[in-house]
Amino acid sequence: MPTYEYACKSCDEHLEVVQSFHDDPLELCPACGGPLRKVFSGVGIVFKGSGFYKTDSRGSKSASSPSSGTSTGTASKPSSSETASKPSSSGEGAA
Repeated sequence: MPTYEYACKSCDEHLEVVQSFHDDPLELCPACGGPLRKVFSGVGIVFKGSGFYKTDSRGSKSASSPSSGTSTGTASKPSSSETASKPSSSGEGAA
């Protein structure tokens, strides 16, 4: 649910209220009983640059994308068929 900011026209009291879209706006200040008005402010997030649309990721690689030669930090483990075909160096399993 969105948070709305109100300001009293009489005492300049500011309050924030979490309301549903379907709730009626507040009309009276809880501090003095004066009329309230909604306060509208700028957008909290602004997207700048490329890469924010589905079509932007299509095409040539950008300089900000990681190169394919970098390691992800996880080592791959051999599969069980690979380990079974290798001879044991410690002598285990030899009868």
